[in-house]
Amino acid sequence: MVSTLSAWILSIAGIVLLSVLVELILPAGSMSKYIKGIFAFLIMFVILSPIPKLLNQNIDISSWFESQTIKVDEDYLEELNYDKMLKLQSELQSEISSFGYQNVEVYISCNIFDNTFIVESVNVDLTKLVITENAEHTNIVKIKQHISQIIKNHINIGEDEIFYE
Repeated sequence: MVSTLSAWILSIAGIVLLSVLVELILPAGSMSKYIKGIFAFLIMFVILSPIPKLLNQNIDISSWFESQTIKVDEDYLEELNYDKMLKLQSELQSEISSFGYQNVEVYISCNIFDNTFIVESVNVDLTKLVITENAEHTNIVKIKQHISQIIKNHINIGEDEIFYE
């Protein structure tokens, strides 16, 4: 009990001495007020620190400053994944169009509510396909193979996950 009391008195004296030294070193000004306020708070904290021990209660001050568990904003995540999906669809349609296959619609299927953006399947609608002069292929089988290769260059997806209409 005596060692605890002497440690408490010594810590009060130490923080008061430190605050006096800092006050002497710092020039007068607006910053001086803030530093005096901080040291006043520290002195009050040191003076009041043995009260929980006197009341036989273990109060964990660090628990006051710990953050709670991190929660994902699901609305933001949904919107972000939805935007990624639309952008990827647009990029694929644009690239397919640049190879001479016009009016090809690409629909990506993914779970936009998940933390990670993973494409589950891709549906390619060729019902309105227009083959232009600069197209590499005119055979529908070769066109599907070429479009599948374009999709695989953008997305890590298997051949069995690409469907054509």
